[in-house]
Amino acid sequence: MSNFSRHIRSSFNSLTLLLLLTLSYSALFAAPATLHELTAIPIVVTRGNSHGYTIRVLALKSGNNVMIDIESMARALRLTFRKNPDGVVLEESLGKSATLCTISTGNNFIRVSSRNPELPERIIQLPSAPTGKQSRLYLPINQACRLFSLWLDRPVEYNAAAEKMSAALQSERAGELSGTIGLLGNEERRATPESSSQNESMKTVITGIKIEQRANGAIINFTASGPLAQASLLKPDSEGVIYFSFANTSCDVEALTMVNKSGIVKSITPQRFPGNGLQFTIALDNRSASINSADFQYNKKSNRYVIYIRSDADVEAIHRKEKELQIAQILNRDIEKWKLNTIVLDAGHGGKDPGAIGGNGTREKDVALNIVHDLGTFIEQKWPEVQVIYTRKDDTFIPLHERGKIANRNAGKLFISVHCNASQNHSARGSEVYILGAHKNKDALDVAMQENSVIRNEADYQTEYKGFTEEYLIMSSMAQNAFAKQSTTLAQNIIKPVEQKQGSNSRGVRQAGFMVLWTPSMPSALVEVGYLSNPAEEQILRDRQEQAKIAYGIFKGVQLYRKNYETSTMASLNK
Repeated sequence: MSNFSRHIRSSFNSLTLLLLLTLSYSALFAAPATLHELTAIPIVVTRGNSHGYTIRVLALKSGNNVMIDIESMARALRLTFRKNPDGVVLEESLGKSATLCTISTGNNFIRVSSRNPELPERIIQLPSAPTGKQSRLYLPINQACRLFSLWLDRPVEYNAAAEKMSAALQSERAGELSGTIGLLGNEERRATPESSSQNESMKTVITGIKIEQRANGAIINFTASGPLAQASLLKPDSEGVIYFSFANTSCDVEALTMVNKSGIVKSITPQRFPGNGLQFTIALDNRSASINSADFQYNKKSNRYVIYIRSDADVEAIHRKEKELQIAQILNRDIEKWKLNTIVLDAGHGGKDPGAIGGNGTREKDVALNIVHDLGTFIEQKWPEVQVIYTRKDDTFIPLHERGKIANRNAGKLFISVHCNASQNHSARGSEVYILGAHKNKDALDVAMQENSVIRNEADYQTEYKGFTEEYLIMSSMAQNAFAKQSTTLAQNIIKPVEQKQGSNSRGVRQAGFMVLWTPSMPSALVEVGYLSNPAEEQILRDRQEQAKIAYGIFKGVQLYRKNYETSTMASLNK
């Protein structure tokens, strides 16, 4: 070929390259301009026996940062490629068997496979993932050169001072990089068949993840078993996402996937890649805090990989918020503690103790049990969140001292004991509500003595009630002083609806030394619903419908008490 022909051909090639660069420039920058400057970096390609050429590769430059267009690089090295939805697949046929290099946008794991199915796949892990711009893939120039060196097993280098690249594509492989896998700059050799089982046993396994939230960031501990693994951490991107990658490492993906409702670390998602690669995608909450830095260290002693995430934070404000949260939790516990959520119902007498008996044979124990069952049903229907405890649900004898203990064991908030009255004066009638205290008149004393006489049916009553004198009653009343006001309010609230059910027959709220009110450590009241000794009132008390009306009257009183009690309790707790 003559010098003139060579000159014409060289000029034609230059014009063709200029046209390609112009078209590429138009395609890339049809959108609004970015901070990157379109440029071209020369690459000197030698193919042995002094054959070679120099060609320019499309690049984006921003200051000292240069990013290479992967497709343009492939064309410069005379490699074929095809695009796919995720990125691009490059192919080379420099040796006996062609290999494919699969590069995906946003994925710093590069897969290298062979046309020969007997050859295993490899994984090349990059410090950063390829970036997609205008349907093209870009890599920092040093990473791009390193990638092609590892894949092709031939030196591809970048001289920053001269601002040019070089590639030696001899027909024979250099042999030094063949089968390389792992982090760039610190690669491992591919295992031979003889050593594959040994390498498998040496694989690192991530066994657990623990997140420690801090006022100004977080600490993430990756617990591992096995040898030290090659790891790399990509700094948070604009979306607050960190990629933490391992070579020759595995984990239980499902067990280590986590989502957090609070704190700077929103989620951690592991993903396995072919060739024993493992990557954790860590999503951070960068809206509530500005992420300053993210670094990781390896703790040899505990075999842990620790990521330290630091953010801008108003530490005083955070501590103040934590203190407010602690106070709110204490208040909530107090509210739960004082919430009227358990009511203990006591049906008087029972079993071998029939209580008072009317002229027509109506037994107090039967009337009391029916009213208590109805009252419990109203409470459970109206207040499903309130637990009802019965000292007895059937015709069973329960000692008086045990009834209070049942209430205390179940953390009762109210104790209501239901009875029927009796008197030698058959004209006596009406309902009464009693609270514990020294009896102030003979009628109250007579009623207390009548209800307390049941203790003689208890085998050990002399031991259980030893010392229950007038003096002891006063001491018990003083011990219950904390509940005296609440018990009085309860009794007053109960008597009003009962009065409405029975006309003007109410005998009001009284105070007396009832043994059954002696032990409950809560507001307590004893309701005498009427006199079985009065023939007319006995007729009412033995009627099942009337019993339900009486029970509902007591419920209305408890309902009024609960409303006032919880309102005043909430007000005092919120002061």
